[in-house]
Amino acid sequence: MSEAPLHSPPPPANPGDRGLAAGALLGMLTVPAPAGHIEPPVDEACHTLDLHLGQPVLVTTRMDERQQRGLQVQGHCSIVPAGAAHRWFFEADAEALLLRLTPALLRESAEAMGLGARCAELVPTVRMRDTQIERIGWLLQAEHLDGCPNGRLFSDGLATALAARLLTLQSGREPSSPRNARALPAWRLRKVVDYIEAHLERNLCLAELAGVAGFSPSHFKPLFKQAVGMSAHRFVLERRVARARERLLDGRASLADIAQETGFAHASHMARCMRRVLGLSPSQIANARR
Repeated sequence: MSEAPLHSPPPPANPGDRGLAAGALLGMLTVPAPAGHIEPPVDEACHTLDLHLGQPVLVTTRMDERQQRGLQVQGHCSIVPAGAAHRWFFEADAEALLLRLTPALLRESAEAMGLGARCAELVPTVRMRDTQIERIGWLLQAEHLDGCPNGRLFSDGLATALAARLLTLQSGREPSSPRNARALPAWRLRKVVDYIEAHLERNLCLAELAGVAGFSPSHFKPLFKQAVGMSAHRFVLERRVARARERLLDGRASLADIAQETGFAHASHMARCMRRVLGLSPSQIANARR
């Protein structure tokens, strides 16, 4: 059996964690839903979003003392707040993509959006459709199927985006326009950029960079984007590509060593990112040196 990729998240220390690794802002787990009655254990630690996968199936759901029956199709999302008991009856075999995020992240996001504490309490919901939530789910699933090459910054960005979308749907208030948003102060930005440059080889996460700047992840994310014009994940990716290009032009290390030194999951991941950012492959850059 091959070793796990460099940026693959560690397995949960406790089987009851159900897909949320220690320190992660967002967890993902694909689970079967066999025909018949299902009563999952109550999750006190996290909110759960249940995205239906596969063929349509009739489902009876009981949650928050309410029972509903209806046809569940690909992309239908049910929201199970932390601590909520829920029961399901599937009339055929199905599969679900579970997205789990902590109440603390939702509270931080509500504060960053200027919403009251009550908005951070999720309402139980069955069979809703939202294209943004679906897109976040499919992106996270694709990332995991690919071995998590983009690291924690990518999934952390999806986590804060998911929290903001849930709060927007629940409160009816859109996030403030970027034109009116504040930017990270120059001296704090310099600290973060210097930290990134010094630790490019590491699997950086949003909370780590936010801590360097002195903010929570939910506050830091829009401040950083307003200051540099791109997300933290994209900024780190471009810095890694630039460093890898320098090392390729230097010509004294292998592709595998350069990928490891610059924080890519492996040489193929580095090549994909270089083609996306520069429009050039590592071999084209090396040929230009020669």
